[in-house]
Amino acid sequence: MTPIPIEDPDDPRLAAYTRMRERDLVGREGRFIAEGEVVLRVLLSPRARFRVESVLLSPERLPGLAPALTGLDAPVYLAAKAVMGAVAGFPIHRGVLAVGLRGPDPAPDALVPAGPALLVGLVGLANHDNVGGLFRNAAAFGADAVLLDAETCDPLYRKAIRVSAGTSLTVPFARLPTGDGLLDLCERQALVPVALSPRGEAITGLPPLPRALLLLGTEGPGLPEALMARARRVAIPMAPGVDSLNVAVAGAVALHRLGGERLARL
Repeated sequence: MTPIPIEDPDDPRLAAYTRMRERDLVGREGRFIAEGEVVLRVLLSPRARFRVESVLLSPERLPGLAPALTGLDAPVYLAAKAVMGAVAGFPIHRGVLAVGLRGPDPAPDALVPAGPALLVGLVGLANHDNVGGLFRNAAAFGADAVLLDAETCDPLYRKAIRVSAGTSLTVPFARLPTGDGLLDLCERQALVPVALSPRGEAITGLPPLPRALLLLGTEGPGLPEALMARARRVAIPMAPGVDSLNVAVAGAVALHRLGGERLARL
């Protein structure tokens, strides 16, 4: 790995990094941006599901990251933070960026294990912080994969990756067109769909479910009634006067309960 110094913000080799915020909204033609040291180290690790196209660092960050970059088959560019900011369109305080390659999306059914299985299904989640947080929860509590409907935001959006602490680069995920598609998958794969609802049975009394999919909807409206009607409804007991939990927090509580037995075996 021989770093390549770059001084010109218009250097074509940095084209994938230009106007990052604008391109967050329209996509990058099969690419995504990884930002920050924690995320970059995950992307460089054997756990990552994606390949690195290039790395862009401020010079002072190179010594600490050099061991992780050893053997990388991709260019490593060095540019001052002022140059990085001019390319990105806003100040890059961390001085650590990379471009990853998405590759083909897996088939949703292919992500369901043959034996014990725990998956997360996201329906209509447009908040990147919540999606990133739920990927981190999925990784922490041993979920096998995350399935998303078409309305849920991209887990490879820059902020979602950062909030996930890089776990959206390691936890397998796939999309289905609708929430109904998630329930249809449950029928095909013999998964018990579990939906959080204030009107459900207490999750503390839920028996072990060897094969389950936890359904989570957007905050406020929650899951559509038609989807909950096809699922096992469970509620998280809370103190009087508290209406609900943030969806990422609720997801963590539910995943801890559903994944308890498998966590005990780790």
